[in-house]
Amino acid sequence: MPGTLYLVPNLLGLVSPEQVLPAKTIAVARRLDHFIVENAKPARAFLASLDPVRPIREIAILELGDDPQAGRLMELLAPARAGHDVGLLSDAGCPGIADPGAQLVAAAHRTRIAVVPLVGPSSVLLALMASGMNGQGFTFHGYLPVKTAARAQALKSLEAESQRTGHAQLFIETPYRNEAMLASIVDTCKPSTRLCVAADLTLESETVESRALAEWKGRDFAGYAKRPAMYVLQAA
Repeated sequence: MPGTLYLVPNLLGLVSPEQVLPAKTIAVARRLDHFIVENAKPARAFLASLDPVRPIREIAILELGDDPQAGRLMELLAPARAGHDVGLLSDAGCPGIADPGAQLVAAAHRTRIAVVPLVGPSSVLLALMASGMNGQGFTFHGYLPVKTAARAQALKSLEAESQRTGHAQLFIETPYRNEAMLASIVDTCKPSTRLCVAADLTLESETVESRALAEWKGRDFAGYAKRPAMYVLQAA
C-alpha cells in the first residue's frame, strides 16, 4: 500500500508552533521521516522547532524546486509509493498556495497516493477574513510586476476587474518593496477603492488596516518596510 502525502502548513514567521498550529498538525509533522520541501534551510528550522521524534539529520528532506518536471515529481514521490508517509512543506503558510507544491499534489493524485491537508495558517485567507471585503468572490494574483509602469497597469486592471465583478483582489509583494507598492496603489487607484494591508500575520507585531485609499493618501509607509504583507483591493 502506498503511503500518504500530508500537506503540512509552515509558520508565517518566528513564533512558537503551539501558538499557531493545531495539536494534530504538530503531531503528524513530528513523526514523519520523509519531507518534500520548497527550500531545505527554512524546512529544517521549522522541523527543529517541533522537537521531532528523530534527529533532523535522520529525516529525509528533498527540495521540490521551482518548476519540477514529471520525472522529478515521480522521484520525489518514490518513498510514498514505497509505503512511507511523506510531508509536503512550503517555506511559509500552506503548501500548494502561492508555491509550486500543487504540481506534486496533482502527481500524487495521478498515482493514487492519498493526499491529506493539515490545518494551519494561510496569509491569503487570514488577510481576506480580516479585510471586511468580499469573501464570496475573490482572486489571488501572487506577485505583481516590479517595474513602475507595468505595476501601475496591473493595479488598474485589478481595480477594473473588481469594479466589474465586485470581487476582492489579493496580491503580495517582496517585503522590501512594500513602500513602493503602497505609493503606487495610492497614486494609481481611485480614492474610493478600498485597500487592506495585513502585515506580520500571526506574529506579535501583526497589524491589519482596511480603509478607502483616500484615507491612505499622505501616509508615511515606512512602517511597512521589510514586513511580510498581503494586500486586498476592492473597488467601491
